[in-house]
Parts: sequence; C-alpha cells; structure tokens
Amino acid sequence: MGVGIEVLIVDWRRVEAEPAGERRVLLEEAAFGDEGDLDEEGWIWPPAADADWYGRYAFRRTLGSYKPHFWAGERWEHVRDFAAPGLRTALDHFTAALFWEGLDYMTDGTATPLPEREAPWDADLLMWQPPRDIAAIKAFWTRAAPDLDTLREPFAQHAAEPGGWIGDFESFAEFLRGWAEVVTEADRRGWGVIGLRC
Repeated sequence: MGVGIEVLIVDWRRVEAEPAGERRVLLEEAAFGDEGDLDEEGWIWPPAADADWYGRYAFRRTLGSYKPHFWAGERWEHVRDFAAPGLRTALDHFTAALFWEGLDYMTDGTATPLPEREAPWDADLLMWQPPRDIAAIKAFWTRAAPDLDTLREPFAQHAAEPGGWIGDFESFAEFLRGWAEVVTEADRRGWGVIGLRC
C-alpha cells in the first residue's frame, strides 16, 4: 500500500504540556483513534469537548496516501521553469515547507527562509511546522495564489500525466489549495501543522 500521511493542525502548547513520553500516543490517537470513513474529505473535527486542540485534514481523492504529495512535487519540478519568477519563488517555498523538502532546485539560492529544525517530538513525523512559521508559509501561498492559473498551459505541456496522481492542472491546483486550507486554519488558530506517517 505504501506510505500514508495524516495531516493535523495542533495546539502546540497543548501537545508540549504532555509529558515527553506521552506525546507520541497523544498525536497517534488524534490521527488514528477514530478511523472514520476513507472517503471523508476536508476537515474532520473531534467530537469530544476535551479534544478541541486538534483538527485532521483529509485531502480530496487521496485516501490518505502520501503519493499525491510526492507527485505534486514532481509535477512542480517539471513546470516551475515556466512560472513567473515571483510565482516560482513563492511556490518553491510553500511546497518545500509542507511536503516537498530537499528538491535539487532548493540548492540554487532559493532555499526556504524558514530554519531547519529537528523533529519536535518523538513521533513518526513526515513533516512539522510550528506556529511561529505558519504565518510565513501562509504568506508564500498568498503571493502564489493569484497567479496560480498562469501555470495551466505550461502544466498541460510539460507536466500532465493523464490517469496518474496529480495528472492534470486541476488536480494540482486543488491539492495546493488543500494545503492552503490547512495553513490558513492553523494560522487563524495560532496552531502548528504536522504530518504523521501511517
């Protein structure tokens, strides 16, 4: 089946208030405690009043797989040279911060201004961004969003893979907008974002 990812926005202070040895269990229960419906998409909020410290986001048409995250990065790599410089820089930073860190192009002087950090908790995290960095990530998206549609034609010519994950511009744009939803809600609440491996 491959690697899966569960994306959560979390109240960082609430997680760090737990003893260090109990944080992994806390996060895993938040991500996996309620299996839910595999077809569920968008926000999944915990029903319990004492669980108001997290929200889970299910990306549309991914079934929790990490493959769309990988393929969105691949498609971006094929189309980024055809993006206007401002859009390219904004999406480079946005994708690197959330799901596609370590691409070759990030060594050409466009490295994200966000500092590298060790994983904050002993949990199987694929990605993590603390609250202090979320506003910057949201700003990358705010700069990119108005010009995103200019990638439609270059995507069709250089990155489309009909039938594959993130195979057309619409699925690429929808995927990025899903991450934007995550970041916007985390920023609104002053929370961080994590992705747990599953």
